[in-house]
Amino acid sequence: MKKLYAIAALLMVINGAWAQEADTTYWRKGGIGSVTFSQVSLTNWASGGDNSVSLNGFVRLWGDYRKDKITWNNTFEAGYGLIRQGDEDFRKTDDRINLITDFGYSLGKNMYWSSLLDFRTQFEEGLDGEDNRISDFFSPAYLLVATGFTWKPAEFFSLNYSPVTGKFTFVADQDLANNGAFGVDPAIRDEDGNILVEGSNARAELGSFLKMLFSKEIVTNVSFETRLELFTNYIESQGEIDVNWQNVVLMKVNDWLTVNWQTQLIWDEDILIEEFDASGELISADPKVQFKSVFGVGLVYKFGPVRNPK
Repeated sequence: MKKLYAIAALLMVINGAWAQEADTTYWRKGGIGSVTFSQVSLTNWASGGDNSVSLNGFVRLWGDYRKDKITWNNTFEAGYGLIRQGDEDFRKTDDRINLITDFGYSLGKNMYWSSLLDFRTQFEEGLDGEDNRISDFFSPAYLLVATGFTWKPAEFFSLNYSPVTGKFTFVADQDLANNGAFGVDPAIRDEDGNILVEGSNARAELGSFLKMLFSKEIVTNVSFETRLELFTNYIESQGEIDVNWQNVVLMKVNDWLTVNWQTQLIWDEDILIEEFDASGELISADPKVQFKSVFGVGLVYKFGPVRNPK
């Protein structure tokens, strides 16, 4: 039921976005919403296979303020996807919430002083292959607070470097926090496994942050956006780099129908990927490259002017 609530909330956001119009003040605003659906139905199919149903929704809303030397860019993104194969329950394939606000002040041609706030979490719990809960709403949640400089030599490209950056990780679920999930300090236990001190629900890091953004229509009706974010901790793990790399290819068929392909690659030393043997015994828990690819054909709605990268 929580999954249905999450989809309903996402669709309400999309519906609200469609009702907006760009104004003529110092603000420019717009957005995009898409819903993709696919179904496979098999009856007495000799070569085998399972019936399947999948549904994915995505919304991005933006509002930018520009006056004289001041810029203020705001972005809200949310995505949610479900799939059901055969008689199994629905499982999610996408789950993200991202809010970004970026304030800038022009220092001269192509150069800005900038201050960034980036918040990320998910709608609901996530399960592994054995139906163990490994994440949940606000578990984790990430908050990045950064100040530095942005170089923008072209409308479709920007590069930001923030030498003073605070990265905060939150794990609200106490069971996950007690296990030390997502890099927070785990619970202190006695020899029998009883908890003496609860695990920490938050972790703070100080480091530097680099973000590159490219967004452009590369050929007619085909747009490409790539966003690369790098963070390194000054104190605990200098030289180790957290990577978040997202790509979106949007191919327009007509005003309402699109083909889209989204990918995301994550590398974070603090996120351990557990592996179990056939008996359920833990084999390893190590950081690994995380990769997600979402491909869809479906309905899309855009409003507002074309947005240039921050």
